[in-house]
Parts: sequence; structure tokens; C-alpha cells
Amino acid sequence: MRHVTDQEQLRRAFEHKTVLITGASRGLGLLLAGEVGRLGANVVICARRGDELRRATEWLRGFGIEALALECDVSSRDAVNDLVQRIRESRGAVDVLFNCAGIIQVGPVESMRLEDFETALGVMYWGTVYPTLAILPEMLSARQGTIVNITSIGGKLSVPHLLPYSSAKAAAVAFSEGLRAEVRGKNVQVVTVVPGLMRTGSHLQATIKGGREPEYAWFSLGATFPFVSMDAERAARRIVAAAARQESELILSLPANLAARFHGLFPGITANLMALAERFILPASSSDSRPVKGWAVQARAGSRVLDALTAFGRSAARRFNQVSD
Repeated sequence: MRHVTDQEQLRRAFEHKTVLITGASRGLGLLLAGEVGRLGANVVICARRGDELRRATEWLRGFGIEALALECDVSSRDAVNDLVQRIRESRGAVDVLFNCAGIIQVGPVESMRLEDFETALGVMYWGTVYPTLAILPEMLSARQGTIVNITSIGGKLSVPHLLPYSSAKAAAVAFSEGLRAEVRGKNVQVVTVVPGLMRTGSHLQATIKGGREPEYAWFSLGATFPFVSMDAERAARRIVAAAARQESELILSLPANLAARFHGLFPGITANLMALAERFILPASSSDSRPVKGWAVQARAGSRVLDALTAFGRSAARRFNQVSD
């Protein structure tokens, strides 16, 4: 019997398949579109902004990938249903779904408003549930399909000063794990991806509240430093491979793996350590709720030291369409 190579397995999983990737106009979603497109998939990407989608399609075209780009706010059930109907009419049923849309708000809880939690849940929880439930009936009827939910290590252990984000990601983790248990026997596969920090350049698009410069500094450094953050292109390749192998869960990066396992064994100690980090490492609390984008904070800071320390992150932003608004 001929040995099947990893590349053959990957191509068989995606070639000629209709693959929908939400939040794919930039960052990790865009990289996933590139990976599956190179494997011969019929790529469909969606995001809220048409200008970003146009840049994304140009980026993909540079690799010989012709993607169908559709505007959609995944936090809207009606918009998602309309999106899925448009895909059916032009590409047929979705074979593989990557739920990748995300936002991030950085700041202490005093600076967050109820609307911040509603927005985070809208994009990262309902923005996972709506596309999944819109596509799932056809997958169940055909007894085939793969759903890949991009969650976060923040969904395994809640990180101070990222409370709306962590709350929404925790809900997405629960939905993804429970869904896998329910549909696996019906030949539909669900993969829960739990990334740690990645160098996608997304820190420039983060919404910063509270003490803006110190809040931006700690978050941008964590999202930029090698050994702390993971190379986004490598992460995309591993996610696509996990989808092809139909893995139940993929935790990306050594720090994220260690953190998830330690929290699983010692949840009380982990909570106490997070409290210590909030008290002695993270910036002082502030009730300033005015939001500012990360790229604007960095520009106003004018810090050569911060510019030098976040150079890798800014390079990733330029390469992965994380341009300033």
C-alpha cells in the first residue's frame, strides 16, 4: 500500500472544496485563506469592510488564488444567513468553515462598558454560532463537513485587562467542544483551535482603554516578542493541518500549552497568580473608557524604544493587511 504523505492528505482535505473563512480580510484569517487556496480550495472570505476585502483579494491573487469576497457582519444573524445563501447560489454548499472573526479590547474592567462585552460576544461568540448553525444542517444531511473554531488561550483562562475578549472566547470554547461531542458520530468534524499570542500585527487594530500608553505597551510587547508570540504563518499551517487530520483540539505555542495545562490542574493557584500580575505587573486601573486604536497610541507615544521592541509586530502588520484605519 502506498504511503500517503502529509501534503497529499492536506490536498485531499481541501482540493475543490468550498471553504468559508470569516474575518479573513487580514491577519490569521487571511493567512488561512492563502493556505487552503494553495491546496486547491474554492476560497470564500468575508469581513465587514469592503476596502479591506479588496486588499485581501489582491493579496491572495498574488499567490494565484481567486477568492470570492463578500461583506458580512457575522454578529448579525440576518447578515450571516444572507451570506450563506449567496455562497450556495455561487459556490454550492460550504464544505469547510473556519470561524476566525475577532476583535480585542485592552484595558481594566473599570474602563469597560456593557457595550464592550456585547460587542465582543457579538463578534466572537455569536459570530461563531451564527455561521455554524447556518451551515450545519447541510453538513449533517450530507454526513460530511469540517468546522474549525479559532478561539484563544483567553478562553481557557481569563486574562486581566482582556475581560470582554476572554469572556467571549470562553463561550466560543464551550460551544465548540460541546458541538464536537454532538456531531462527531454524524460524520461532521469540529476542531477547536486555542492560539496563544501570535505575531499577526493585530495589536495595532486593538481597542485600547484606560491608561492608553502603558496598556498598549504590555499588550503590544506580548504580541510581538519571539518565544512569547508565535509566527502567524506557522500557526496558519498548523491549523490547516489540524483541520485535515480532524483533530479535536489544537493549542498553539508552548506558553499557551503550559498555561492551559497548569490552569487545568491548579485553577485556584492560576487565579491567584493572575491577581498578582494585575496588581504588580499590569498598568494601574483607570476608568477612562474612551477607545483608541493601537496604531494611534503607538504613533502618539513617539517612543523609539517601543518602536524598536515592536518591530516584528509592525512587520507582520504590513505583510498581513493590518493597515491603519
